[in-house]
Amino acid sequence: MELNTKFAKSLEVDYPILSDPGKKVARAYGVVTDKRQVPFRWTFYIGKNGKILKVDRKVKAASDGTTAAATLKTLGVEASK
Repeated sequence: MELNTKFAKSLEVDYPILSDPGKKVARAYGVVTDKRQVPFRWTFYIGKNGKILKVDRKVKAASDGTTAAATLKTLGVEASK
């Protein structure tokens, strides 16, 4: 747990980061199944109210930062200041 906290602080992000070593949340979101133990690389956009706004199932690591920024703008999420 200490390593996860250190990693989260090193990123200096303004949102929570989830550590899920037991894959309980991953299973709930459908990215891990009995047939697929390695998680799908999907991005979930979750509103402040906890509701899923959008799921991107075609994540490409090389361009996902740009894609995520554009999606957040489309969803009306304000940029951090």
